[in-house]
Amino acid sequence: MKSEDIRYRHTVKSADLITVRMIVESSGFFNREEIEVAAELVAERLSKGEKSGYFFIFAEMDGRAVGYTCFGPISGTLYSFDFYWIAVRDDFRGRKIGQGLLSKTEDAIGSMNGRRIYVETSSRDLYAPTRAFYVKNGYRLEAALKDFYAPGDSKYIYFKEV
Repeated sequence: MKSEDIRYRHTVKSADLITVRMIVESSGFFNREEIEVAAELVAERLSKGEKSGYFFIFAEMDGRAVGYTCFGPISGTLYSFDFYWIAVRDDFRGRKIGQGLLSKTEDAIGSMNGRRIYVETSSRDLYAPTRAFYVKNGYRLEAALKDFYAPGDSKYIYFKEV
């Protein structure tokens, strides 16, 4: 696979309700409730458009989505954005698709006058590669909220200025 084999799309289609669910489910990282939340954000975007505050970028190969991001401006802030989701189908991981999606997302946030990106993740061992991915791409740990998700499962908040 070459990077030119990947196409990026910013539009959201009704089929993405299923696509996002399948991508997130394939990762093995998320529970049933989290998978439903990911799909709900797609539904919100489809029903309200940009007014939803949710923006998406899909990485496609041969016309099918293999990964995506979801992000949006943080209400009440001037330049800050939340980076809600990044997920790549399990069978496409390790091919730098996530890095391409992250780069495209940062570019999109910059074009929307965003300057600060916040992303949160779990402290569980399962998420160690996720945390390493953010650090490798210039994010720094900004805060840790102890036992946020559950006892022994803290929320880590990473930050990057773009």
